[in-house]
Amino acid sequence: MNSTGLVKYAALVAVAICSACGGGSPGTAPTAALNGTYVGRTLFVNGRPVTAARLGVPPRYTQIVPDHHLMGKHFEYVFNIYGSYAAIFHYPKTTQMVGEIAGDGGQGCTNVLYGYGKKIFWNVGGQTQITEYQVPKTPIKTLSFPYSFPTSCAMNTSGDLAVGTFFESGPGGGDVVIFKNASGSGKIYSTPLTAEYFDGYDNQGNLFADGLTASGYFELVELGKGSSTFKTITTSNSVQFPGSVQWDGTYITVFDQLANATYQYTVSGTKATLKGTVSYSGAGDCAQTWIVKGIVYCGDASNGDGEVFKYPAGGSAIAVLGSGLPEPLGVTAANK
Repeated sequence: MNSTGLVKYAALVAVAICSACGGGSPGTAPTAALNGTYVGRTLFVNGRPVTAARLGVPPRYTQIVPDHHLMGKHFEYVFNIYGSYAAIFHYPKTTQMVGEIAGDGGQGCTNVLYGYGKKIFWNVGGQTQITEYQVPKTPIKTLSFPYSFPTSCAMNTSGDLAVGTFFESGPGGGDVVIFKNASGSGKIYSTPLTAEYFDGYDNQGNLFADGLTASGYFELVELGKGSSTFKTITTSNSVQFPGSVQWDGTYITVFDQLANATYQYTVSGTKATLKGTVSYSGAGDCAQTWIVKGIVYCGDASNGDGEVFKYPAGGSAIAVLGSGLPEPLGVTAANK
């Protein structure tokens, strides 16, 4: 990051600490309008760096259905701008919002590599804190994070939780913190990234993360199981902008927010070879995607809603979850 960028970043962080993490109340808008600016290729909204590629249209806030409708087996969560709320859905029974978790935002993950999480999910949306919930919306644990701007989260099959980091004024930019058994203070791992956007484990316990380099270019990195050092992975195709990293049952996948496509890779050594591309029609900017069997959920920051697409078929959305959500940044799904 150049000196001009650092000055802009320092000013934006000051704004973020003062205003970006305020909570919301059920059925209401965030306390401030959504104002976006860029430092390099990274979007800041109300002074807080976000993992979306671009700012969406002004939100038209959704009228929610009372929480007593939270009676289903599995739920989908669309996490909106930091400090606003997580919108809860029960698809395919309904595409309307059935509840919310006030004050949540950012990204989410569960205790499975892909599919519906088992009884819990995590939200990474606090300034320095992340929260575990029992489905559908009961907080059960919080973990303190050593840096100011946590971004992503992922869990392996052993129950370890990996959380990524955005920019920091000192050490910490692009780092990943792994909490053994999703508890304790976590162990810090440096990465070649300046800003980490998304992460995900494969079925062998290897952790992949993507983000931006100091020059503003996409990069994919890997922490091999049992390793203490991240290495850079070269993709056989060009990825325009970081998106979700997730195992889909066969491949490690990377979503490209600007191409609106999921790239499926096999990884050997330091090279990821493209095996397939899944493209989505009508998506604006899937800031986070979550793959379950046969479908993929999209938290669409540009369109202001959640979207459901067939996977790996892609194409047009088969359902739209809600409307007028305030800058969706994340999405995940879990069973009760």
